[in-house]
Amino acid sequence: MALNALEPIVFVTIMILSFALFLLITGAFTAYFGSGKSRKIGAGLLVGGILIGVLWIVLRITKTIAYGSAINVTDQCITNCGMGDVVVQTIVVVLAVVIGAGLAIGLFLLAIMKS
Repeated sequence: MALNALEPIVFVTIMILSFALFLLITGAFTAYFGSGKSRKIGAGLLVGGILIGVLWIVLRITKTIAYGSAINVTDQCITNCGMGDVVVQTIVVVLAVVIGAGLAIGLFLLAIMKS
């Protein structure tokens, strides 16, 4: 399989990058449409999303440079990949995105409710 979503590092990468993306989106939304204190919170969420995304990408690139391929890439699934494998991988990827997005939206709601 070219990308195994069941490997913990792949799952965490998908989750953290979706977390950063949703923080970026909610921060931009709040910074643009908010006023006063909520605008500052939106700017903080926006910067936090950018920093988390860039930091994770930099860490993955440096690990790839230092240790070779960071994600185990093989060609096993190119010719003999069953439909069950595809469905399982899809469910795991969607689960990682939902967890990351849920955490980001929860943080966004927590920050807005406390302001």
